[in-house]
Amino acid sequence: MIRASSSGMDNIIAALEQSNRVCQVNLYGSRLGNVLPLMQVPFPELTNLQLSSRDQDNIPDTFLGGSAPRLRSLVLNFISFPGLLKLLLSATHLVHLHLRGIPHSGYISPEAIVPPLSVLSSLESFILEFECSWPDREGSSLPPPNRSILPSLADFSFVGPIEYLEELVIRIDTPQLDKICMEFFPRIDYNRTCPQLVQFTNRTPMLKALDEAHVQFHDGTTSLKFRYRTSKSSLDERLINISCSVSHVQLPSIEQVCNPSLHLLSTVEDLYIEHRYRRLDWTNDPIRNYLWLQFLLPCIAVKNIYLSKEFAPGIAAALQGLVGNGITEVLPNMQHIFVEELEPSGPFQENIRQFVAARQLSSHSIAISVWDKNANTDMKY
Repeated sequence: MIRASSSGMDNIIAALEQSNRVCQVNLYGSRLGNVLPLMQVPFPELTNLQLSSRDQDNIPDTFLGGSAPRLRSLVLNFISFPGLLKLLLSATHLVHLHLRGIPHSGYISPEAIVPPLSVLSSLESFILEFECSWPDREGSSLPPPNRSILPSLADFSFVGPIEYLEELVIRIDTPQLDKICMEFFPRIDYNRTCPQLVQFTNRTPMLKALDEAHVQFHDGTTSLKFRYRTSKSSLDERLINISCSVSHVQLPSIEQVCNPSLHLLSTVEDLYIEHRYRRLDWTNDPIRNYLWLQFLLPCIAVKNIYLSKEFAPGIAAALQGLVGNGITEVLPNMQHIFVEELEPSGPFQENIRQFVAARQLSSHSIAISVWDKNANTDMKY
């Protein structure tokens, strides 16, 4: 095993010169540029490789002699490697493939990366993260007639433009995928939908059994966390993480990804909407109220909704605007609303009163209670 943190340069060079005996390499920083010339030959016993460089070193096509037949884990951080796809075709036993901080010079198109992935039948974990710089694309290529199957992939993480992810998921099927993290650059057209992402999640069996959802708004990030109904070990797994640079566009970004045709929220029975801003001043904004309703529309199975004190008045104002059949169209199965630091009077009580009364008349009664987040219990108000 060769680790840059524990070996002097002379020892590293001496070890790399015995390429037929090396099974693990972990190199980073300025040392990487010094040793790359020594790694242009085959390393037949290499199983684990991690290379990191903030200098965005370029790995030549001849790296490892273009072949790594026993490689099981490959981690590249901020590395440009034009020969990566060729190397992957030989690494048929790869289990973990982590490509983080891919620079502009290391861009890999969706249509180019899928064929090498399709031969990795043992791949369980795949991380694909691009830097914010992004090359211009002339246009999307036509998808293949048949999708490639990644039979063992269970964990997928993506950072980059949503347009790239759309072009990627149209080309793959992942029957065992049960954890997915997506972080999008804040260059999103909120008037468009995400049809390929919708279809991808809808045809992925392990993403359909969701029982609990946590929506968290931070100072620049909105996240959705889900709990699986059928999994004992994957609780509150983060499925979607949307990165936005301005807080007021976060709600539109969530509404876009969780549009009514996306099933992720349709089976959730417990919905938590939480606040993580440093400061938030509530105003009765008709546009934001409309966006709240659009976000809540797919939540047809929700029975209990838990509201942070900062968001409760706005959501109540949105629900108050429902009339006629709309009273039961949004959150049709809701039975209980839990509010953090619920007070006897105030904007929330004023806004929710009419909605609760209308639901009572339609034989869909709703109870209002205190949500004690610190005690993790629900106290009746």
